[in-house]
Amino acid sequence: MNSNLTSAQAMELEDNYGAHNYHPIPVVIAKGKGAKVWDLEGKEYFDFLSAYSAVNQGHCHPKIIQALKDQAEKVTLTSRAFYNSELGTYEKFITEYFGYEKVLPMNTGVEGGETAVKLARKWGYKVKGIADNQAKVVFVEGNFWGRTLAAISTSQDPSSYAGFGPYMPGFLSIPYNDLNALETCLSSDSNIAGFMFEPIQGEAGVVVPHEGYLAGVRALCTKYNVLMIADEVQTGLARTGKMLACDHENVKPDILVLGKALSGGVLPVSAVLSTNEIILTIKPGEHGSTYGGNPLACAVATAALEVLRDEHMAENSERLGELFRSEMRKLQSEVSLVTLVRGKGLLNAVVIDDHEESEAAWNICVDLARNGLLAKPTHGNIIRFAPPLCITEAEIMQCVEIISNVIKAHAKK
Repeated sequence: MNSNLTSAQAMELEDNYGAHNYHPIPVVIAKGKGAKVWDLEGKEYFDFLSAYSAVNQGHCHPKIIQALKDQAEKVTLTSRAFYNSELGTYEKFITEYFGYEKVLPMNTGVEGGETAVKLARKWGYKVKGIADNQAKVVFVEGNFWGRTLAAISTSQDPSSYAGFGPYMPGFLSIPYNDLNALETCLSSDSNIAGFMFEPIQGEAGVVVPHEGYLAGVRALCTKYNVLMIADEVQTGLARTGKMLACDHENVKPDILVLGKALSGGVLPVSAVLSTNEIILTIKPGEHGSTYGGNPLACAVATAALEVLRDEHMAENSERLGELFRSEMRKLQSEVSLVTLVRGKGLLNAVVIDDHEESEAAWNICVDLARNGLLAKPTHGNIIRFAPPLCITEAEIMQCVEIISNVIKAHAKK
């Protein structure tokens, strides 16, 4: 740890020299291992955000870090102007891992989403036969897939889109978890190329659709010849108790977008997986990235996927998620401050009654940090709880006690 810097000094430096586009919980993380992190003064915390599910495998997983070190000593970046020794092997591994024919590697999750939209449009023109510049992509209300101009053009959240117009055309919006609305939309417009959605809405507050929604989406997209695009950047990679959230209903999207935990939180890596018919519509020079598919990312992503599989992290997520929600529902029955508990696997949310205190969820998260547990509110009164998937049952129960004690204390105020 940097003994020459205090947490107060580190926060002041960020405030003075950095853009004010985030509002962090006042904790300065200096070290991470497994499900825990430590601040500059050495205080220990359980991490219940996991960098928005980017460190599913746990902080600084030794196998992933070793892959990073080994590859970093050989070659890190070649650009795609040349072949590199790691990309083809990685492409074979990830496509076989998820059962797709092709992968298009990118860096960030939002780049994956942008790639998926471009693929859907290109497929719409080249395969479906939509007239030039007429292709549309449907999104759902409450979506969040980043803050690029395309992403905010699909958003209903003023904090994302306000002040950044004009917005991109060609995007439609319908209610989430509403198959009737989807069919009405798809049946009324033959220019729709794709339907992009999160199988569980993360940033919206861990909104879980009703059973049958994913299968219904698959059936309607097939019926109307529209690409089903699953944004699994946050819900994928064992977070919800299955390798993919779509696996809960055994459905396969036409385009799968992955990111975040694809590198175990080590560096930005994303991937868009699909069929030959869809991905090969893009020709050389039509889409790319200097860093996409770099050797370092390929080595790290392969190790990250192997860790999820070999350490049975989806199974651990499923089992401990059930335990966590059960304990939170016990808490809900004891205090009226908790109005709802929802989630799948270790992606969960607790909804806080904020009628008497507008910043109740924020204040609870600040007190959780004081008591050694890190979480962050979303949409005002929703607290997302998503620890690394390597967490143990004993640690979950220890954290349940911290959460319960803090919320009970706030309920008495």
